[in-house]
Amino acid sequence: MFFSETQLIVRYAETDQMGIVHHSHYPVWFEAGRTDFIRKLGLPYSKIEQMGYLLPLIELKCTYKGAARYEDQITVKTMVKELTNTRVAFSYEVYRNSEKDCITYGETYHVWTDRQLKPLNLKKHQPDVFKLLESSLEGRG
Repeated sequence: MFFSETQLIVRYAETDQMGIVHHSHYPVWFEAGRTDFIRKLGLPYSKIEQMGYLLPLIELKCTYKGAARYEDQITVKTMVKELTNTRVAFSYEVYRNSEKDCITYGETYHVWTDRQLKPLNLKKHQPDVFKLLESSLEGRG
């Protein structure tokens, strides 16, 4: 299974009064990991949008197991969890400073749409993009 690892450094503005990363920043990190994943597959998300296709979020799950703090190096590991003709789900694992234990994990679920947000069958409309995502499930990379 293909996955990407995206490196981030925790910024001061991402921390709360307790000195730890506020929970609202993890979905932003998931998005950074997802766009990096798609780019590393060989097709930047901006190119997909230029083709007239969007990938709106329909569900988000996030579980916090640990904490990150200001200036920690963070790694977001991203992979495709599920893929259908109309939807894709990504999974994420967040690690702090190359530690072995995941501090946060999550999933996002998306539906393929046109610019009017009408759901569409990606396999039918953009088979090359679908095959690229499908290859990540088969171990590309």
